[in-house]
Amino acid sequence: MADTLTVESRDALGKRHSKRLRATGKIPATLYGHGEKAVSVSVGADQFAAAVRHGSRVVTLKGAVSDSALIRELQWDTFGTSILHVDFTRVSADERVHVKVKLDLKGTAAGAKDGGIVEHLIHEIEIECPVASIPEKITVNVNNLKLDDSIELGQVPLPEGIKLLSSPDEVAVHCIKPKAEEEGDEAAAGSVEPELIRKEKAEDSEEE
Repeated sequence: MADTLTVESRDALGKRHSKRLRATGKIPATLYGHGEKAVSVSVGADQFAAAVRHGSRVVTLKGAVSDSALIRELQWDTFGTSILHVDFTRVSADERVHVKVKLDLKGTAAGAKDGGIVEHLIHEIEIECPVASIPEKITVNVNNLKLDDSIELGQVPLPEGIKLLSSPDEVAVHCIKPKAEEEGDEAAAGSVEPELIRKEKAEDSEEE
C-alpha cells in the first residue's frame, strides 16, 4: 500500500522562501505530469522521511492536491543528509514509467576465493516497468563470477514485466587481480628482455 503524504499549497517561491519553509520542518516540492500545470507544494519533512525509509516510490498525495505520484527526483544538501526539494510526477495505476533503481550485489564471487577483487562499477540502473511493480532494488548474484570475468547489465536477470533501459553492454561488476599482483607480473615479464639482449650481445661478441 502506498504511503499517504499531506501536502500544502506553496505560493511564495525562490531560495529565500524555500529556506524559511525548511526551517519550519517542511520540504518544498513540485508536482508535474499528465499534461497538467505544475503545482508548487510543500510536504512535512518527517512524514516524507518515513516514506523514504519504507522504500516508497509511489505515494498518494492529499490536501492541496489529490493524486497518485511517483517520487521522481530528490535534491539533497551538500553533505547528502537533508532533502532540499522533491519532484513528484502524476501517475496512474496502469501506467508504465521510467525509473532508476539501486543495483545490489549478492553472494561471494568464486574469483574472490582465488585472490581476486570484486569491483561494483554500476550502482543504479534505469528501467521501464508498471507503476505498481517498481522494485526497491535489482539484485545481481555474483557467486559464479570468476577471476578476470565480468557481468554486463544485459546479463542481469530482471523480474517479469521490467525492461532494461540502461545500456546492456555496460559492465556492472567484475573480478580482477589485485594491482600489486598485476604490477609484479608486468615487472617479471619486463625483466626477461634485458637478459635476452645481453645474451644476444655476448653471442655476437663470440662470433666476432
